[in-house]
Amino acid sequence: MAGNGGSRRRPAPRRAASGVKRAPGAKKTVAAKKKPPAPGPVSQADEAPRTFTLGLVPGTTPGKWISAWRERMPRVELALLPLAVADQHDALREHRVDAALVRLPLDDDDLHIVRLYDEVPVAIVPADSHLTAADELALADLAGEIVIVPGDDVLSASVPGALAPTFAPPAVTEQAVETVAAGVGVVLVPMSLARLHARKDVAARPVRDAPVSTVALAWPREATTADVDAFVGIVRGRTANSSR
Repeated sequence: MAGNGGSRRRPAPRRAASGVKRAPGAKKTVAAKKKPPAPGPVSQADEAPRTFTLGLVPGTTPGKWISAWRERMPRVELALLPLAVADQHDALREHRVDAALVRLPLDDDDLHIVRLYDEVPVAIVPADSHLTAADELALADLAGEIVIVPGDDVLSASVPGALAPTFAPPAVTEQAVETVAAGVGVVLVPMSLARLHARKDVAARPVRDAPVSTVALAWPREATTADVDAFVGIVRGRTANSSR
């Protein structure tokens, strides 16, 4: 029989709020905070606009490289600065350009120089000259001809038996071609300059044993920037995803 007041019942143990009973002595853990992701590399869209200046001597044609640059480096404007061959060294040394397409020789230990290609030498002659009868000439074929050497000559060709002009040499190749067009003399130039100054009253013929003109890419060693590296990569044919 029950005593006065009856027997007391023990209260049921409390359960954890999660519905899972914790073992004795277990400590409540605090969930670790997630770390924010590390910032990724800066994309072209995030870069500040800037300009890459490329010097060009007469006759150089960087068209395909310019197109590749504008596609690959849309945030970096490519500015083109025409240069006389006589001024190419100073333009690089004075940092008027970031890089330049130049004609060799260009001797300077402070410059990086990458040879690109050699140009075929040609003789520009009057359109009605007997020299146009041949598809190709040799220097010996120019013996007895008045050979005009302009002030911006880049070939330094020696023509045995050539006649010296009785007039002062023209300052630039364009003036020399105008003189040839008037029926006086011949002028030796790289193929690209013959194309640049082409006209109906002159003709051009390759000269197989004349000196070539080498076109190169040059830039100051102390100013090898990421933009310079990018342009060098384009000129050398590297793709946007290829490594150096």
